[in-house]
Amino acid sequence: MTDLTPNHDDRPATRIGRRSLLKMTTAGVAAFGVAALSNASKSKAQTMTSEWDKVFPLSEKVDHEKVSFTNRYGITLVGDLYLPKNRADRRLPALAVGGPFGAVKEQSSGLYAQTMAERGFVTLAFDPSYTGESGGEPRNVTSPDISTEDVSAAVDYLGLHPSVDRERIGVIGICGWGGFVLNAVAADKRIKAVVASTMYDISRVSAHGYNDSVTPEQRAQTLEQLSRQRWADAEAGTPAYQPAFNVLKGGEPQFMVDYHDYYMTPRGYHPRAVNSGNSWTQTNPLSFMNMPLLNYIAEIAPRPVLLIHGENAHSRYMSETAYEAAAEPKELMIIPGASHTDLYDKVDVIPFDKLQSFFEQNLA
Repeated sequence: MTDLTPNHDDRPATRIGRRSLLKMTTAGVAAFGVAALSNASKSKAQTMTSEWDKVFPLSEKVDHEKVSFTNRYGITLVGDLYLPKNRADRRLPALAVGGPFGAVKEQSSGLYAQTMAERGFVTLAFDPSYTGESGGEPRNVTSPDISTEDVSAAVDYLGLHPSVDRERIGVIGICGWGGFVLNAVAADKRIKAVVASTMYDISRVSAHGYNDSVTPEQRAQTLEQLSRQRWADAEAGTPAYQPAFNVLKGGEPQFMVDYHDYYMTPRGYHPRAVNSGNSWTQTNPLSFMNMPLLNYIAEIAPRPVLLIHGENAHSRYMSETAYEAAAEPKELMIIPGASHTDLYDKVDVIPFDKLQSFFEQNLA
């Protein structure tokens, strides 16, 4: 384990007050819990855009093209494919990149993908099912299975591309997609190496709240509310949505201010992102609360796992416990002074040299 933290035992997650946590979890489902009926805007699927509308500039070192492919359930996914300009006719190693949870490919995953393409990999950042430019109705809903499937569908696409050596494919998951890629790699033996950066286990935080602070009684109450919301949705013929994400009212914990500073400012705002003032359906947490993502993480071995997390991230404990559950070969890299969202887009903080060496070694 690579631990660069000056004081490893001083876990920032434990310093979040219980009252603040329960305030956020709305009867125990963390930031993804049931909420009052809202008129918050919902992002719509739309025709695949041709213009560059990312929150980062296009690199002169890569070729870029918009692509689409279909997952195992017949949903069309839209992605951005990045290829090194100096690739000639070689078949190169490739990376599928997803996340964060509630983000789109024009944000963090696209930045990671483009940067890794500059370093010699064919990369694919994609919008998950039901979000962004990808298909699926209703909008802004997902499940552990659908998100895991989307990772493997991206691997399907890469493995058929003429510039890709299909025996050298890895994956990167950011935030909530860290959990999804770990789940996907456990089952999909085509994937040779995996990186989870600033990882969230969405099933864990949905089922048990931050720092596993939700009581059985609170969990039961939340499931009661979510279950009855299904009748309301069925009667209305359309799902109710949670309030708009990342709209601050004052008094929020620092990590929620950090989310706002990424998703709701020019730094990372994108109108198609769930997290940029849009919202998930109210019943979205249901399947996450009952279907743990990381039960089979040890079965990734003997393929290597690299977990990267910020020293000061409220979510750091999720990578630490995932590291404990994973089998060798594995590594946990703690970035000194970094918060959760620093690893979304701060290129001087994200350890791209480490990512490059990890994949060069393990996709050789």
